[in-house]
Amino acid sequence: MNIKIINTSNHSLPSYETLASAGMDLRANLENPITLKPLERTIIKTGLFIELPVGIEAQVRPRSGLAAKKGVTVLNAPGTIDADYRGEIGVILVNLSNDDFIVENGERIAQLIIAKHERATWEEVSTLSETDRGEGGFGSTGVK
Repeated sequence: MNIKIINTSNHSLPSYETLASAGMDLRANLENPITLKPLERTIIKTGLFIELPVGIEAQVRPRSGLAAKKGVTVLNAPGTIDADYRGEIGVILVNLSNDDFIVENGERIAQLIIAKHERATWEEVSTLSETDRGEGGFGSTGVK
């Protein structure tokens, strides 16, 4: 699938790091480093603008290493970029650690996943089919 992209940053286009990678890394496009204090959040711009086909979305997801090692993650994960959005891709980063985190220009801050999606239509009914689970949710199936 070809996707049109404008890159106003000085960084290379997002790319797959391995043959089996699902996501492409997004890089911070900053004039100056940004310090995220504990529990602070901010939108980090990427310098990227994309044009997705209808029926396709781009999902912005955390990088596991950044989350595990530094406690920094994407706040609205996954963030959705709709096919009709033409603005700059931004990443809402949040620092969930107890330490300041400095975001540097060019740093890999999130992943971008390209995915197909379905468009649903609602069918109003008065009952739903029965299942063994029923209304059980929020941990009702246990943890072990």
